[in-house]
Amino acid sequence: MDPFRSLQLLSRRSFVGMGLTGLAASLSGACLTDPEDDQVNDGRLSARPRAPTGTATSGIVGLNLGGFRDGVLLVPEGYAAPQPVPLMVLFHGAGGAGSQVLQRFSEAAQEFKVAIVAPDSRGSTWDRIFTGQFRTDVTFIDQVLNLVFDRVAVDPTRVVAAGFSDGASYALSLGLTNGDLFTRIAAFSPGFSNPGDRVGNPPIFISHGTADPVLPIDVTSRRLVPELHALGYGVRYREFEGGHAVPAAIAREGVEWLTGAAAVP
Repeated sequence: MDPFRSLQLLSRRSFVGMGLTGLAASLSGACLTDPEDDQVNDGRLSARPRAPTGTATSGIVGLNLGGFRDGVLLVPEGYAAPQPVPLMVLFHGAGGAGSQVLQRFSEAAQEFKVAIVAPDSRGSTWDRIFTGQFRTDVTFIDQVLNLVFDRVAVDPTRVVAAGFSDGASYALSLGLTNGDLFTRIAAFSPGFSNPGDRVGNPPIFISHGTADPVLPIDVTSRRLVPELHALGYGVRYREFEGGHAVPAAIAREGVEWLTGAAAVP
């Protein structure tokens, strides 16, 4: 049996059923909605880095692709095409938005000259997390990546899937399904991983707070990391004293690692 099967059972509904009151409160506050579109897909992304045809200037701008649920793009200071930069595709937690999760990583992105695109999920959380299927979020992420690749010179060897909380679970799920695009994956306080057909063998960074009340470490990362090792993935694992958060030092280490400036794993 695929070792991921046990982890796939750790859905958000499963955690509520286990009586994890912090997560239950998170769910009720998030007002989760099922995406309206029924376009189930295999989770594969088609967008790839290429020579940009447009231009981008340093700063943070909205994507202007998704209406009310959209996303943001950060281009680091000093960016100048055609010199390529690493790209972090950053996924927010349940009930959140790209602009919120970006705040946790923007300082480190500027330090290490990393572009970040942080799309908004179509519903209040990501399709694979809520429905167990890849659906409209994958279609939107492909559109977002095509927009970024048209504007920014991206290093194809340093395209990274990353996220926090539900976004961390989604980064693992989507990243392992697209290991030919994402050269590394970073999951900050993930709950589980539920990929489609796994492609490639990207190294992985995982961090988790030892006092996390939302996604308790003993039933999440402490189970997930050995499973990933058993499947042959290199994992850099960081536990820290604290709750459901990304401390500044962890964010900085994660971004540094994603750029390739730090050793793998």
